[in-house]
Amino acid sequence: MIKKNVKPKKKIIKKTKPKNKVGKVEYTKSKRIANKKIKIIKKSAKKIVKKIKVKKVARKKAKILSKKKKIVKEKKEISKLVRSSRNPILEPRLYPWESQAAFNPAAISIGGKVHLFYRALGEDGISRIGYASSYDGINFDERLTYPIYSIRSAEETKKHWPYTSPARPVYDTALYSSGGGWGGCEDPRAVCIDGYVYLTLNIFNGWNSLRVAVISINEKDLLNKKWLWKDFSYLSKEGDRQKNWVLFPEKINGKFAIFHNLDVGDPNKVLVSYVNKLDTSETPSGKDAPDPQCLPDHIVAWHKRTRSAACPPIKTKEGWLLLYHAMDKDDGNRYKLGAMLLDLKDPSVVLYRAKHPILEPDEWYENDWKPGIIYASGAVVKNGKLFVYYGAGDKYVGVASVILSDLVNSMKENTEVKLEKNKKINLE
Repeated sequence: MIKKNVKPKKKIIKKTKPKNKVGKVEYTKSKRIANKKIKIIKKSAKKIVKKIKVKKVARKKAKILSKKKKIVKEKKEISKLVRSSRNPILEPRLYPWESQAAFNPAAISIGGKVHLFYRALGEDGISRIGYASSYDGINFDERLTYPIYSIRSAEETKKHWPYTSPARPVYDTALYSSGGGWGGCEDPRAVCIDGYVYLTLNIFNGWNSLRVAVISINEKDLLNKKWLWKDFSYLSKEGDRQKNWVLFPEKINGKFAIFHNLDVGDPNKVLVSYVNKLDTSETPSGKDAPDPQCLPDHIVAWHKRTRSAACPPIKTKEGWLLLYHAMDKDDGNRYKLGAMLLDLKDPSVVLYRAKHPILEPDEWYENDWKPGIIYASGAVVKNGKLFVYYGAGDKYVGVASVILSDLVNSMKENTEVKLEKNKKINLE
């Protein structure tokens, strides 16, 4: 059967791209070039990434090296001297005998406590010795309401009153600028030798009488607060104006050693005398131990004017550490604290000296009454740390500390020791 109206199928012809050998070659070439460029870009990128990584590693190494150098530098520059944030730790109180000033303390550490013997000034202008103690060396929660030592006779002090103008037995800051006092026992220093505490004192009985004396007390009596002071005796001779002699805290070659002069014209030498008895029989005269006030100024280390020993020498493995007072060549009106290390066998020989002051009077309480005064008359060592107790501005007591070995090492390495302010002190 024949189908009607059926259209015949068209032949489907597949269209193909004309072969063009030249075009194919050009296409392949451009692809190769593109691939090559991609490879070059990837290679460059890898190099850049590698460089960045190298730089990062280099920076990291540089930081580590810098940190190590900083640590080494910090070790060389030592832990810095630190004032207590509780300063001043002692202030004048309302009791008449210490109403004007409490300053210039001696310090010892026995029986688990730090004991301070401080100079107290009252309304009568007479200096007496007050007492305070502390378990941690900072908080002096025990402080007696009465003096533990004063001059034997008020008549002795009255002898100097005619030298004042006008004559008056009162505290007067205008007529006498150094503490405002007119007599009594001043600026104690303390050492413990063979079970006894020895206290050296400046005995002031007028402009023509300023001498060094010594008293002693048994350690047990001190701990029990039985103030049985013995053997008052002058160390410096009558007629010689002397002050600030200090005892070494042990006998040397069986004798008491007295440090009495910082300045002998040779920066490598100091003057020490050795005596069998603590009296005037063997101590030097004014000829052999001249008054520091009469010595000429000259530059030694950082200072121009050398004043006096501060606290008694402290024994270390490297030598006797002696702190001292001096005045800067560019800052002549302020007491600053220096440090030197003396030979253990012959303490007249200076081994090392700090090239900068280790404490300067920059705080308000060091300038409140008499400006620019730091008078470091006491020090103790506790758990490897040196605690320095000082009179501030002739009115208060302050304390500052430093790791003892760091201070000694800094002097040996001749590096700078500076002050860090208002930090807490940890006694542990």
